[in-house]
Amino acid sequence: MSVPLDVYLALSVAMFLEYAVWGAWAPVLAARLLGPLKFTGKQTGWIYATLPLACIISPLIAGQIADQWLAVKWILMAAHLAGAVLLFLAASQTKFWHLLGVMFAYSMCYAATMPLVNAALFASAKDVETQGKVFIWAPVAWALVGWSLSGWRWISKSEGDGKDGLYLAAILSVVMGLSCLLLPTNEPAGSGEIPIVKAFTMLEEPDFLVFMLISLAVAGMMQFYFVGSPRFMIDAGIPAKSTPGAMAIAQAVQAIATFFLLGLCLEKLGFKWTLTIGAGCWLLQYCIYVATKPRWLIVAGQSLHGLAYVLFIIVGQIYAAEVSKPEIRSSMQALIFAATTGVGLFLGTQLTGIVMDRFAVDGKFDWRKVWLVPWTVILVGVLALVVVFKGEIPKQPPAEKAKAGTETPAKTE
Repeated sequence: MSVPLDVYLALSVAMFLEYAVWGAWAPVLAARLLGPLKFTGKQTGWIYATLPLACIISPLIAGQIADQWLAVKWILMAAHLAGAVLLFLAASQTKFWHLLGVMFAYSMCYAATMPLVNAALFASAKDVETQGKVFIWAPVAWALVGWSLSGWRWISKSEGDGKDGLYLAAILSVVMGLSCLLLPTNEPAGSGEIPIVKAFTMLEEPDFLVFMLISLAVAGMMQFYFVGSPRFMIDAGIPAKSTPGAMAIAQAVQAIATFFLLGLCLEKLGFKWTLTIGAGCWLLQYCIYVATKPRWLIVAGQSLHGLAYVLFIIVGQIYAAEVSKPEIRSSMQALIFAATTGVGLFLGTQLTGIVMDRFAVDGKFDWRKVWLVPWTVILVGVLALVVVFKGEIPKQPPAEKAKAGTETPAKTE
């Protein structure tokens, strides 16, 4: 590895807890909203839209602060501790407007942390091998949280109403906030410039603009998966107790793919074809969903989501880091999160709610028609990657290389 063991462990703990928090509530909350709370598909879509909306705003602000004024670790700590309080509050809300307000406030806190965990990693580890060994803890966290939640429901003989997921996420947020003390302190540049403006100028590069537009569209279709999959599985005959564990298969495969395939695919195939294969995995998964049966294939198909996340989302984040300059590292990660997890997922959430309501009769969904919508969007994205996107990394000028090589190293407190 290219970093000391204590730095690697601190980065790994942060990556693990960052995604354990999200994984504790995101896959199971929709079942609570559509079930016990009797929310409509559109209302459920709006609850899930709070995080994408926050990702349009909060990461850009957090990236500016991290690049200019305050070390990443302190922003992460404050945001996660505040988020824990809001998650506890969200568990007691039963009315749509009340829950919407609390979840938006929480999402503003959590959205600020997502690109900063990546920025801390890219600041300390420059090689893909080490980055992969840290990224692997994100899917491991999702898998362990999902299986733990399923295990808790079996032991307590509860069908699960989603409230337990919110409580678990709150507890994990407290642990995450405290663990941020272990992270390296990467001093901000403090140049007086506006890094996010410099990050936005990258959109003047045609290839990067194409990448961002495809990422926005393809990533947005993940919300169909998150919102629709729990209820779809239950309707297909998979017990509600088993749904978190079944969806956690995706994270188990994601962990394996991160360890064995991430570096290999980038080395052998480059960014263009790795991203194309990643999007293609989602295309195949929605083909299985369109078929709506058999149950074993639906469960097995969760592995395709794990592969897609590694080869499209994580590789996309690495690509954004590769084309950015050191002084805008946090802001560039903020930009990719704002486009994918922000604008992309927000539009995807709205489309999900509209489509689910459109193809629902007396609370029953015509899942084949629902899943054809994301399948079509992703098909267009795959074709665009093949035909238009080049995926080349611009050569860094010698002056920039020298500057990058003399960056102030991170220090551990």
